[in-house]
Amino acid sequence: MNPTAEERILARLEIDLSDDLRFQAHTLILTERHISDGDRSYALAAGMRLLHSDHGGIGHLELVDAHARLAHWRYTMSQHAAAVKFERAFSRQIESLETGQAPIEPPAAKCPLCQAPLPPDEEECPNCARELMTPPSTWVLLRLWRFAKPYQGWLAAGFLLTLASTAATLVPPYLTMPLMDDVLIPYQNGVPIDWNKVSWLLAGLFAAALLAWALGWARTYILALVSERIGADLRTTTFEHLLKLSLEYFGGKRTGDLIARIGSETDRINVFLSLHLLDFATDCLMIAMTAVILFSIDPTLALITLLPLPLIGWLIHLVRDRLRTGFEQIDRVWAEVTSVLADTIPGIRVVKAFAQEEREARRFREANRHNLAVNDRLNRVWSLFAPTVGLLTEIGVLVVWIAGIWLIAHDRVTVGVLTAFLAYISRFYTRLDSMSRIVSVTQKAAAGAKRIFDILDHVSSVPEVEKPVPIPKLSGRIELIDVHFRHGNREILKGIDLVIEPGEMIGLVGHSGSGKSTLVNLICRFYDVTSGAIRIDGVDLRRLKIADWRRQIGLVLQEPFLFYGTIAENIAYGKPEATRAEIVAAARAAHAHEFILRQPFGYDTLVGERGQSLSGGERQRISIARALLIDPRLLILDEATSAVDTETEFEIQQALNNLIRGRTTIAIAHRLSTLRRADRLVVMDRGRIVEIGKHDELMAKQGHYWRLYMAQSKQLDAPPPLGEEPEETSLLRLPLEHPAEIKA
Repeated sequence: MNPTAEERILARLEIDLSDDLRFQAHTLILTERHISDGDRSYALAAGMRLLHSDHGGIGHLELVDAHARLAHWRYTMSQHAAAVKFERAFSRQIESLETGQAPIEPPAAKCPLCQAPLPPDEEECPNCARELMTPPSTWVLLRLWRFAKPYQGWLAAGFLLTLASTAATLVPPYLTMPLMDDVLIPYQNGVPIDWNKVSWLLAGLFAAALLAWALGWARTYILALVSERIGADLRTTTFEHLLKLSLEYFGGKRTGDLIARIGSETDRINVFLSLHLLDFATDCLMIAMTAVILFSIDPTLALITLLPLPLIGWLIHLVRDRLRTGFEQIDRVWAEVTSVLADTIPGIRVVKAFAQEEREARRFREANRHNLAVNDRLNRVWSLFAPTVGLLTEIGVLVVWIAGIWLIAHDRVTVGVLTAFLAYISRFYTRLDSMSRIVSVTQKAAAGAKRIFDILDHVSSVPEVEKPVPIPKLSGRIELIDVHFRHGNREILKGIDLVIEPGEMIGLVGHSGSGKSTLVNLICRFYDVTSGAIRIDGVDLRRLKIADWRRQIGLVLQEPFLFYGTIAENIAYGKPEATRAEIVAAARAAHAHEFILRQPFGYDTLVGERGQSLSGGERQRISIARALLIDPRLLILDEATSAVDTETEFEIQQALNNLIRGRTTIAIAHRLSTLRRADRLVVMDRGRIVEIGKHDELMAKQGHYWRLYMAQSKQLDAPPPLGEEPEETSLLRLPLEHPAEIKA
C-alpha cells in the first residue's frame, strides 16, 4: 500500500525526464510525512534537504540527508518554476518537523506595480495585465499635444484660417435667396431683371468661391507642415527612447513589430493630423455655423433639418468601441506579417541553405490570412455603418423637401428660403457623413498612438543615475562583490566575488550556460545586478553615466555585426571622427589590412547588409579593429575567435598579445588553448566561480578546468567517425550522474 495515499498532498511536480535523460512523464508528490515519485517513497525526517540546480537546459533535484544522497530526479527547464516552488514547500515541511511547529506559509507575493496580492502560482498581476490589454481610448490622442505644443502658433493660425474658409463657403447659399426671391421668381411674374443687382450677387458668389479657395489652400498647407513636423518629432522621440531601453526590453519584442510601430503607426498618425483632423475641425465648424444660419432664417425648418443628428450620433457611439478594438487587433496582426518579413529577408541565406522557402512562404500566407480574417470581421461592422448614415442623410433631405413644400403652400416661407435651405442642407449632411467616417480613422490613429506610447511609457530596467560620478582617467580595476543575477524565475549568477586588477587579462571558461556571457553583460551594464555590486576603481558602476562607461569598453561579440556601409565606416563606428590613418592602423593591428586591400575599392568597399559580402573571419577582424580604434581601457572578447580558422586565429592572437598590454582584458573562448597566456583563468559552473588560477596550476589540481581541457583535447585528437555525431551533442542519451558532467 502506498504510504502517501491517506496523507494530505502539499505539493506536486511533474517530472519529464528519466534517470538516463529520456523523456518520461511521472509525478513527484510531497505529503505531510513522505516524498514519493510513484515507484519510490521516502519518509521525511529532520536534516533532509532537497537541492535543486540547473545546467545546460536540464534541471536536477537531489534528496539528501546528513549521510548520503537518497534520490535524484531530472526535468527540463519548462518545469523550473514549479520545481522551485516544490523545493520551498519541502523546506517548509522539514522545518516544521525540526521545530515541531506548523509550517509557516510565506507572505503572498505582490505585484510590483499595483502592490495587489498575486494569485497562487501566478507571477503576473491579472489587474495590470487587464489594463495592458484594455482597448485604446480616443483620449490617448490628446497626449500628442506634447509634440504639437512647439507649433502652437502655427496651429492657431491654421484654426483661424479654417474658421475663415468655412465662413467663406457658407456665403454662396445665402446669396441664392435674393437671387431666387428678388430676381428669378419676379421675372417669371413679368418683372424685368435688375441686371445691376444680378451683377453684384454673381460677383459676390465668385468672390466667396475665390476667397474660400485661397483660405483653404493656406490652412491646408500650414497644417500639413505642422503635422509633418509632429510626425517627424514623434518618430525621432520614439526611436531615441527605444535606444535608451535595456536589452531586456528587446529580448521580448520582435523586430518587425518595433519597425511597424515607428514606421507605419507614426505615418498613420501623421495622415490623421494632416488630413482627417483638419477635415473634422472643418466639419464641426461647418455644422455649427450652418445650424446658426438655418435657425436665423427659419427656426421651424431648422429643427426639422436637424432631426437625424441625434440618431447619427447614437450610431457613432454604438460602433466606436468595436472599431477601436478592431483596429488595435489589426495593428497587432499586421505586425506579425511585418515580423515574418523581418525574420526571413535578413536570414535568406539560411532559408535557402536548408531549402525552407516553402515553409517561409507558408508562414507568410498564414500571417496574411490571419490579417485578412481580422480585416473582414471589422469591415462587416464598418460596411453596415457607413451606408446607414448615408440613408439617414437622404431621409433628412426628403423630410426637408416635404416640410418646405408644405410651408410654401401655407405661405410660411418663400421658394428662395427653401432653395437656400436645400443648399445648406446638402453641405450640412455632406459634412455629417464625413464626420461619421472620421470615426474609423480616429480609432486607427488612437490604436497607433497607444502602441507608440507603450514604447514611450516603458522605463528602462537599467536606469540612468540622476547625478553621475564623472569618470577620470580609469586605471581599470573591477570588483564584483557578492553579485547575484536573476532572469525571471531562474537565478543565473549566484554570489560572484572577483577582483580584476588594472592591466590584467582574465579568461572566463566553463560549460555553455555557466554564466560567462551574463557576467560580461553585467560589467558592460547591459543589465543591472539583482543584488551585490560591481565597482570600477572603487566606484559603484550604477553611479557612472552609462554612455561614459561604455566608451571605455571595447567589445568584440561572438557574432560580428556589420552595418550597411563601407569597411572604413564600420571600423570607425565607435569613433566617427577617426582619420583614415587611425582606421588603417586599427585594421593592421587586427590583421585585417591585407584582405581589405584585396577588396574592389579597398577601405571604401561597400559591405552588404550585416556584412554578408565578407566571410565570417573577415567580419570578425573588422569588428576587432572597430573595438581597438576607440583605444578602450577595458577590452572584452566574447568568443572573439570562434568564427575564424586556426591560421587567422593565430594572427589575431599575435595582435592581441601586444594590444592587451596595459589594458584590462576579459576574454571568453571555447578553445581553451587560446587562453593559456591569460594572467588568471576564472572557471565558472552553474552561475558560480569554482576555480581561479593559471593554466598550469589548474591543470595540476585536476578539477573542473582539467576535466574541461581534457574533454576538449580528446575531441580534437579523436574526432568522431564520419556520419556519427559526438556523444556529448545528444544530451538526452547520456546516462550521466550529474548535469555538471555534460560537456558543452
